[in-house]
Amino acid sequence: ERTFQLLTQVAGRSGRGREPGQVVVQAFHRDHYALETAALQDYEAFYEKEIRFRRIMKYPPFVAIANIVVLAGSPESGVQRARTVGEVFRAVGGDRLQVIGPTVAPVAKLKDRYRYQVLLKSDSKRRLSDALNHAVMELTTRGISSARDLVIDMDPVTLM
Repeated sequence: ERTFQLLTQVAGRSGRGREPGQVVVQAFHRDHYALETAALQDYEAFYEKEIRFRRIMKYPPFVAIANIVVLAGSPESGVQRARTVGEVFRAVGGDRLQVIGPTVAPVAKLKDRYRYQVLLKSDSKRRLSDALNHAVMELTTRGISSARDLVIDMDPVTLM
């Protein structure tokens, strides 16, 4: 979606003056539907393919997602905290919550804090919210503070 958005925005700005514009894109997957539909400025075709993909892969808007970023001062404590976070969410969520990870976050270190992430998926935003509330209380009893050690992003736009 972001690729389609950026490409249509760039193409829309190209050639606004007297001279016609041209957009050149270099890509590994030239036949990807985001590139093809952006080149054609075909919003409806992009939507149809993207919404079908999201339904099959169980991505929003068909599920609720939360990204939990676990912060730590060292890689060792980060790995241990991230494992604890994953375990707690698995216990709290049961079979109604899919827990993916923990894994190293795409931005692995920021401002001297190591970052790990756990992705949560649920068929219901309410169930996800309830699981988050219960898990945060349980994590607090284990010494992991949501204010200091966790960043909770409901409906994340990116997974950074």
